[in-house]
Amino acid sequence: MQLSERISKIKPSPTLAITAKANAMRAEGRDVIGFGAGEPDFDTPDNIKRAAINAINSGFTKYTPVGGTDELKDAAISKLKRDNDLSYKRSEIVVSCGAKHSLYNIAQVLFEQGDEVLIPSPYWVSYIDIIVLSGAKPVVVEASASEGFKLKPEQLADAITGRTKAFIMNSPSNPAGVTYTKKELERLAAALSERGILVISDDIYEKIIYDGLSFTCMASLSEELKKNTVVVNGVSKAYAMTGWRIGYAAGPEEIIAAVTKLQSQNTSNPTSIAQKAAVEALNGPQESVTTMVMEFERRRNRIVHELNGIPGVDCLMPQGAFYVFPDFSSFYGRSYEGKVIASSSDLSGYLLEKANVAVVPGIEFGQDDYIRLSYAISLEQIVEGVERIKEAVRKLY
Repeated sequence: MQLSERISKIKPSPTLAITAKANAMRAEGRDVIGFGAGEPDFDTPDNIKRAAINAINSGFTKYTPVGGTDELKDAAISKLKRDNDLSYKRSEIVVSCGAKHSLYNIAQVLFEQGDEVLIPSPYWVSYIDIIVLSGAKPVVVEASASEGFKLKPEQLADAITGRTKAFIMNSPSNPAGVTYTKKELERLAAALSERGILVISDDIYEKIIYDGLSFTCMASLSEELKKNTVVVNGVSKAYAMTGWRIGYAAGPEEIIAAVTKLQSQNTSNPTSIAQKAAVEALNGPQESVTTMVMEFERRRNRIVHELNGIPGVDCLMPQGAFYVFPDFSSFYGRSYEGKVIASSSDLSGYLLEKANVAVVPGIEFGQDDYIRLSYAISLEQIVEGVERIKEAVRKLY
């Protein structure tokens, strides 16, 4: 059987693959500590689960409109107004099977051969493959650690060509937790607005932010920018609902209509029951989010402290999300059992094999000097896991 050329151009999600491998090792009886998964370890709040149970009991188990129920669209509209001071109509909202699905659909309806899409590095692993599958070219603009992994306006301006179609902004970011201030976003927006570049604002970690910082969505900077921005968000991270698969996009009516048309031919509607749960997540009490973020901040402080206590490791303090992105390149060139550690992939493989610790290689995020660790695990596991890493790298020669 000859597979399509397009499928040969992409790879499986490395974060999901590493999590699956760690789970398989656990099934074999190995005590693996997994820093790989990008999902909260908290349970979905009870009020949200009850909304889903009520949906089942009331028979809300059939098809819904392709782009989501009016009830959920209205909940998204209320959330965007309440939290981001953004006003949308139902025709400017589409609900999909997770924020990743939203991003994929947006790429499919907007990009084609010859287009270029700008992505700051380090970047979320799936951006590259989503763009490649659309036929467009991902153009990586590397942000340096010395700048806190934040893109400078002049870098962005220099990367724009006549083929540039869009720019993807992810703040707070996966993998480094980078969170842009309003002023920083305004400077980036100025470089984009001059050339009419579309912005895709991936706001999935919006609620998970620390140190008293406030979140700013690029679409809220001006009415003109809003007209040229598609906002992507969802319930997976903030409400510990990764498996419920509900994301949504808000943007220009023409784009949203195209996404809805595409969705009618691939998934149809998102799950009816999950939509009812998402309505409760967006409209209901938000205390669970605050509690979760407070715990994440406690874990963040501890994991950064522990990692920076390993000689040769440098770890920046993330301002959002639930990941750290430490530099382990000082160990490259060292060996174990005759094998040389030459890359983040080598190091990650070594840590999994010899220390029973699962991390994600930084190369998957565009930065090979680094590895990504999720601190969406217990504080006890964080301390034990970092201690295993410390012992493992100490044994390299």
